[in-house]
Amino acid sequence: MSDVFRAGKGMMKPRSATPVPVLIAGSAIIATRILNVLLLVNELGYEEIADFVHRSAQAWDSTLIFIASQLIFFIELRCAIVLMRGSNRGRWGYAITQLIVILYMLVASLGWVYPEIFSISGESNGEIIHDLLQQKIPDLLVLILLFMPASSRKFFRKD
Repeated sequence: MSDVFRAGKGMMKPRSATPVPVLIAGSAIIATRILNVLLLVNELGYEEIADFVHRSAQAWDSTLIFIASQLIFFIELRCAIVLMRGSNRGRWGYAITQLIVILYMLVASLGWVYPEIFSISGESNGEIIHDLLQQKIPDLLVLILLFMPASSRKFFRKD
């Protein structure tokens, strides 16, 4: 053990450095998801959250959507951790979850599917789509950081 400290070398092989855009994207995914939960808990409080869960459990379809939303939350967190380690699956997994979320929110907000647990209210379809895109701008910026810079593409190509 003392040889490790004297030599200044670890027992593990050195890995190539993770590019800054990938680190920023992974950190942003984790930070935004955790902050969203904390802000939601702060805004609603315990009783409103319990009421929301209770309302979601009233029918099997809303329960299924509620469970799917929790599953997507944890998949996004896992994708963030995995992509910072250099796995291309994490990058594509996050992109696929964002596509699923956008499609469901669009379909639910436009009233094409019931239940509309996670929907955006608006007076017109254009307003709903505009609000949805505004809500998803941070996630789209994260996707740009993962797919556009040359350093990010090179980092994920070695897999």
